[in-house]
Order: sequence, then C-alpha cells, then structure tokens
Amino acid sequence: MKSQADVYTRVTDKIVADLEQGVRPWTKPWKANNATPRITLPVRANGIPYRGINVLLLWGEALAKGYQSNRWMTFKQALEMGANVRKGEHGSLVVYANSVSKTEANDDGEVTEHDIAFMKGYTVFNVEQIDNLPEGYRSEPATEHQPSAAPLQLVEFAETFFTRTGATVCHGGNRAFYAPGLDIVQLPPADAFDNAESYEATKAHEFTHWTSHYTRLNRQLGKRFGDEAYAAEELIAEMGAAFLCAQLGITPVTRADHASYLDHWLKVLKADKKAIFTAAGHAQRACDYLFSLQAETPSEVAA
Repeated sequence: MKSQADVYTRVTDKIVADLEQGVRPWTKPWKANNATPRITLPVRANGIPYRGINVLLLWGEALAKGYQSNRWMTFKQALEMGANVRKGEHGSLVVYANSVSKTEANDDGEVTEHDIAFMKGYTVFNVEQIDNLPEGYRSEPATEHQPSAAPLQLVEFAETFFTRTGATVCHGGNRAFYAPGLDIVQLPPADAFDNAESYEATKAHEFTHWTSHYTRLNRQLGKRFGDEAYAAEELIAEMGAAFLCAQLGITPVTRADHASYLDHWLKVLKADKKAIFTAAGHAQRACDYLFSLQAETPSEVAA
C-alpha cells in the first residue's frame, strides 16, 4: 500500500504538471473540445458526488482520457454488479481521508482518547471503461443549464442563491473584488460582462472570498502560507468558484488577471506537497458554507 506521504506527492505532482502547461485543473473540463454542455461534479457508483481534491483529480482524468460520463466506481463495485473492467484499462487515483480513535491508559489508570488522522489512495474506473453494467449506469445525473433568452439576463436561480447568503453586493467601476474591511462584494455592472454566466461565475469567485471573513469561516492563511497567503487565497477562490459553479450548473470562467498567480501557485505546491489538499479543503468548506445559508439542498437549488 502506498504511504500517506506518497499519496500527497502523487496528487501534487499531477496538479503541478497541469499548471506548468498553463492549465488550471479546476476549469479545464469546460474548455476542452470533448466537454459536453453538462457541468457536473464527478460522482461515485451510488451517485453521491465526490468532494474537494477528488473533484480536481477526476475532472482532470475525464478530460485527459476523453470520458463523457461523470460516474466512477472501484473494480470490486463493478464485479458486484456483474460487470467487468475491460482488459488493459488503467484506473484513476482518488483519496480517502478520515480519523480513528485510539484509547490509551497511563500508569495511574487514567484513560485518554486520541484521534489519529489517516489518508489513503485507491483506484477507481470511469463507467466508460467497464462492460456489462446494469442499465442506467452509463447515464449522468442531468444538471443541464438552459441559456438565457437575452445574453445579459441574469440567471434567476443563481441570483436567488447569492441573495440568500445575505452578502452586501455593490455594482460600479470595472473591477471585481471583495473588500474585507467594508465586508462587501464589488462587481462591475452586469451589462459590462460578455454574458450572464460570466457575471454569475465572477460573483461565485468573490463570494468564495466573502466566506473568509472572521465572522464566517475566519480563513487566515498567513501562518500556513507565509508570503504566499494572498496567492493561496486566490487559488482557494478559483477552486471554490469552480466547485460552486458545478453545483449551480454555471460555466466557470478563468479570469485573465489570475495568470500572474500561476508562478506563485507552482512555487507553493512544489515546496509543500500538502498545500493543494489544504487549498481544496478550504474551497470545499467555502462552498459548503454558502450552501448552508440556503433553504434548499444543493440539488434543489440547481434544479
């Protein structure tokens, strides 16, 4: 079995290889020629979506190998369904993290309990690599977004989602940013964007920043990332927006002003094999927090 340290290295090296080609793994599924109009999170055999770092890994695998389906399963799960992975097919890495409790007694008989964190990597296969699956396993959960009739007509369900967070949003100027001192999201007017989805995706990025406020997730990165804390926050916001857009059925955008962060991200990831896990974890928590402010579940919001 691969060691925990080796899993960190394997995942980080894969992300670094993409970034060195100037490609962000969290946006490339929508920029490929083989991408379908559907924007979906990768899901397990039982239909439950993957989260965090596994989303990035499987999005990248789907693009690299041309898979149209977003459903994955283990070799054993396929066998249990009476199916079989085709000979010569290679699986894809995902990771599982959890903790176990260990009870210890000292010389005085006092019992203490410790949580010990662990992580392991395992292999999954896309359903397009598997023959003889039961009917229905080749189809993906539909999360198709119908384009607006007018290019700049706002996406109603996304606007409802963002409004329910209670965030203060101001419009004006030609820059999009989150101002932590004032605790506001600042955006250019909607009609300054090429289309409604670009506007909503940019808003998703800034709302991910909004979750960092000390009254919300209190995301403080200085101790963890030092001088690269600002670039790390931008990395978290890019991934958080991609996760959020996938759940809302909106095509994410890669903003041109973030090209300058690529060198910073590479520097951080090459120096610290756990950094991408930390960033993806923060991005997932930001997404979860925004959904926690909604009356509906993520699937109901995107419906």
